Amino acid sequence: MNFENVCLESIGYILPDEIVTSTQIEEKLAPLYKRLRLPEGRLELLTGISERRFFPTGTLPSEVSIASTKRAIEVAEFDHKKVGALIHGSVCRDYVEPATACRVHHYAALPSDCFVYDVSNACLGLLNGMLQVASLIESGQIQAGIVVGTELGRNLVEKTIETLNTRLELSRKDIKQTIASLTIGSASCAVLLTDRSLSRSQNSFLGGQVYANTQHYALCHEAESDEARPLMETDSEELMKQGIVTGQTTFEKFLKTTNWSREGIQKTICHQVGGTHRKLMLESLGLPISQDFPSFPFLGNTGSAALPTTLALAAEQGHLVQNDNVALLGIGSGINCVMAALHWQKSLISGGSFS
Repeated sequence: MNFENVCLESIGYILPDEIVTSTQIEEKLAPLYKRLRLPEGRLELLTGISERRFFPTGTLPSEVSIASTKRAIEVAEFDHKKVGALIHGSVCRDYVEPATACRVHHYAALPSDCFVYDVSNACLGLLNGMLQVASLIESGQIQAGIVVGTELGRNLVEKTIETLNTRLELSRKDIKQTIASLTIGSASCAVLLTDRSLSRSQNSFLGGQVYANTQHYALCHEAESDEARPLMETDSEELMKQGIVTGQTTFEKFLKTTNWSREGIQKTICHQVGGTHRKLMLESLGLPISQDFPSFPFLGNTGSAALPTTLALAAEQGHLVQNDNVALLGIGSGINCVMAALHWQKSLISGGSFS
């Protein structure tokens, strides 16, 4: 799919204040490490993640998403009455129903003639939502839309630690399926997309490519849930292997769809899984790692919020410059892949902490 009239106008993001290091997680896993004689430093060595962040216990996703949404609108100095769609795209939601987007829509004071709904697709929810909003803008149905999501990693990490310490039957082989859960962090991000005629930034959102390789749907899934505290099982090695194959196929289609070449891409922003995944994925696509911007070392894997938040951080820190062609390379369990093309011009970014 290609767009001619859509701009990524602004990004608002929120990062938690509480930092939890991989060393602290290993300290909490002392009973497991002692029983299985695991070496200290294993978690950071395997993942490249030194720390992640958590919002306060009891925080609702919508609370933080409201703040991110307001930041995106305010930094763009955009008339909120022109927003015609609000999509909440994170895995984490307030309730099964109603849509978490409803509460965000209400407190962001957006107009009533507005599409309001949730999209959930593992780590791709926000990217999926961005393509949906862009399609609505390109077709002339709306002038602007916001895609927002907040991922809360605390419950999953704490449940995983508890399980690993109390299930004495677990072996070294068994715990491999829980490593990915210990990499999860928290973040919130809102992306404002507008018709080109309304844009101050003129960051062209040029289109994207989707690809589904769903025969591998069982490689990462929720194993059980207790009082809203999930437990995940992930075959990390096979998921990475099949994810890279899926990424290669998607990227070739992406190049044809956008009429871009590898040499014509100045920067990349990938979904943030870990060090090994990043290195192998970029190598397999024939893209230099020097052009990529990582956030996983200090944020961990923040799910659907990871890629747009990393895009915002890359812009703030000067990694993106005017006229960069930026490839957004998203992948999520399922396995699904979404890649999008962005021609960068101007940064309208507002980030901060949640209080």
